[in-house]
Amino acid sequence: MAEEINPHAGPLRKRIFQIVFLADTEAGRAFDLVLIVAILASVGVVMLDSVESVHEHYRGLFLAAEWFFTVLFTIEYAVRLAVVRRPLYYARSFYGIVDLLSILPTYISLIAPGAIVLLSVRILRVLRVFRVLKLANYLDEADQLSRALRGSRRKISVFIFVILTLVTVMGSMMYLIEGGENGFDSIPRSVYWAVVTLTTVGYGDISPATPLGQGLALVLMVMGYGIIAVPTGIVTAEMTRGHQAALATRRAETCPTCGLDDHAPDARFCRRCGTDLVRAAAPPEPPRVT
Repeated sequence: MAEEINPHAGPLRKRIFQIVFLADTEAGRAFDLVLIVAILASVGVVMLDSVESVHEHYRGLFLAAEWFFTVLFTIEYAVRLAVVRRPLYYARSFYGIVDLLSILPTYISLIAPGAIVLLSVRILRVLRVFRVLKLANYLDEADQLSRALRGSRRKISVFIFVILTLVTVMGSMMYLIEGGENGFDSIPRSVYWAVVTLTTVGYGDISPATPLGQGLALVLMVMGYGIIAVPTGIVTAEMTRGHQAALATRRAETCPTCGLDDHAPDARFCRRCGTDLVRAAAPPEPPRVT
């Protein structure tokens, strides 16, 4: 795990680590809240700055705000590297890379020819939106969703393979049925139509004109409504399974009988009075209606 404190660190470094990386303290929760507000504000500045009319009126204000957030996130990034046990390991982790991406473009813009190569500046501004990914680091629900996606990746992979096979077959059939005179002038373009139709997007730039092609399109449209629900069901089932597993392993941190709170991480029963900690942590059952 990248977020580990050095066991030989001093008390100040340990305190900073608890504030920056742990949210189970009042100071840690306050730090996360302030940081989330700063992230949202910085992303809002980037979005407003992309509106040409707003940019012309508030160019100086947006520039000052951008540098304020950049310096703020730079300090945060440096503090994180200073307090973790393995700074290079954290820097190569997902959130370490996101932290770097959130501050790097502003410094690069100092040497990039922004007044001449406008496209480069726009690309650098878009990269700043990566700051919003930092929000996921402070949401338990994001971690649960990530575990559910990892747990269902094989099923989703099989599902995607089936979809790719289906659209390839249907697209090839539409290429044979409709032909180039109706817009289906190649198999890749026909496969594009099949994807648009199966996902119920329906751009309408290509449409079948023959009765047989329209019938095939009708079948693909109906299939689309059922197929869309498949990945949702897979991920939902995995999230439910993970939630049930968490409930099964949940235990009370403090014994409700004797008040002892010094338990081993895997303890099920209180070592002083023998109370079942898992049962004590379970929510009460709702009353039965007779």
